Amino acid sequence: MTTHEVRNQVPPLVGYDAADDPALLSGLDREGAGWAAGELHELGRLGGGEAAIEQGRLANEHPPVLRTHDRFGHRVDEVEFHPAWHELMRTAVGHGLHAAPWADDRPGAHVARAAKFYVWRPDAGHGCPISMTYAAVPALRHAPDLAARYEPLLTATTYDFGLRAPLGKRGLLAGMSMTEKQGGSDVRANSTTARPEPDGSYRLVGHKWFTSAPMCDLFLTLAQAPGGLTCFLVPRVLPDGTRNPMRLMRLKDKLGNRSNASAEVEYEHAVAWRVGDEGRGVRTIIDMVNLTRLDCVIGAAAGMRQGVITAAHHAIHRQAFGRYLVDQPLMRNVLADLAVESEAATVLMMRLAGATDRSARGDGRETAFKRLALAVGKYWVCKRWPGHAAEALECLGGNGYVEESGLPRLFRESPLNSIWEGSGNVAALDVLRALAREPEVMAAFETEVGAAEGVDRRLDAALRQLRAELTDHADLELRARRVVERLALVLQGALLVRYGHPAVADAFCASRLGGDHGQAFGTLPAGVDFAAIVARATPKLG
Repeated sequence: MTTHEVRNQVPPLVGYDAADDPALLSGLDREGAGWAAGELHELGRLGGGEAAIEQGRLANEHPPVLRTHDRFGHRVDEVEFHPAWHELMRTAVGHGLHAAPWADDRPGAHVARAAKFYVWRPDAGHGCPISMTYAAVPALRHAPDLAARYEPLLTATTYDFGLRAPLGKRGLLAGMSMTEKQGGSDVRANSTTARPEPDGSYRLVGHKWFTSAPMCDLFLTLAQAPGGLTCFLVPRVLPDGTRNPMRLMRLKDKLGNRSNASAEVEYEHAVAWRVGDEGRGVRTIIDMVNLTRLDCVIGAAAGMRQGVITAAHHAIHRQAFGRYLVDQPLMRNVLADLAVESEAATVLMMRLAGATDRSARGDGRETAFKRLALAVGKYWVCKRWPGHAAEALECLGGNGYVEESGLPRLFRESPLNSIWEGSGNVAALDVLRALAREPEVMAAFETEVGAAEGVDRRLDAALRQLRAELTDHADLELRARRVVERLALVLQGALLVRYGHPAVADAFCASRLGGDHGQAFGTLPAGVDFAAIVARATPKLG
């Protein structure tokens, strides 16, 4: 006798093009990288394919393992990864998601890279070394001799894993090693010391509390030199092939991001070369930090997109009480609200990528805009992801709480981007610092949002309120999060009004700017074009 039959279950979300995202594709054209659409769709089909999705699952279910010694007692300091990790890395590097744009003279190269980083998300953890390698190049250029040696290999599209002398490899990956136990974000409190040697190198002694992707080939790190806090380049393997005494003490047991190894590291007189002047470490490393912040925004936007398309796919195929979930008004409201948040993040992400591209090519106004908007976006988009992930998971009910759905992994991943490269408070205070010290950044921001004035009365009212808020300097630090939130919402609203789908822009302005919105997702007001919005978040299989 048959005890049960399987029915009313949702088919797997596989076999779709992750680049089939209207907000992403319009941004690609708008920001000058339409020429990359073909490769983007190729990568999107890989990212939505069964093989890559399975690689992401395996890389997380079989996390990296630290091997400090070999069986004879020799120190080896190696990390073993599942083969799926290497396949994910090979695809990412092969498609230039790492530092390749720095060797590409085409306008829009950084925009194309941002879009590809967004669609290739079968696993978030392997994105960490990809992101750090991308961000390392402009910091390394503070040492032209080092950049001349290593930049061609950092931008190469060959994934060459293994501990060997860097200049003997076909491609390199770079990481950063800054955080210490006593300081966290306060890197000026770092106690690692750097002693200069007669040959121009330095010897580092100290402990680093967080070093992600410790199997990278090169690391940018901060240490106290005689002239103050300084940036250094530390290779894992020295030019003569011997191991640099950079000891991996343990791997962190993290909430999420489990496919990626994050280690505590001891420098035992490790060989390093100075990058930039002594005492200018923060100024040197900030070039790297700003680009990894961009990737935090991209990753959060990509996570929101993954959450909402998973929820929409479920609602289209699942019935309850005699109707498909997507046809039930309250579920439509939830899905539409999730889609609005996702599109607002994607539009902002692509605008920041465009500013990064034009800034790298010497555009001063775009540099000023990026200085403020990137800190604003890092704070807000990354803050919105955890709540978004939780609501997307809830759309699947109990099925969403089960690991096989993929949403628990997405949920565990969601808090990371708000913490990495400066938590919410650090990002908010960075915005205040920029406003106080660099008047050109607010002028660039005003130019950007001012271009949308007169189009939507709710946006105009929010902009007036923001200007009033910024003129009140009383308790500004205490109100920093509120101020940054208003900056983010006005900027997202302006971008959606100018470039977004009319239904999405209307829903955003009504709820995020007009105040006709509850605290939870799924509280959009009546009159919103729910069907049009949800359709933009519905993946097309096959």
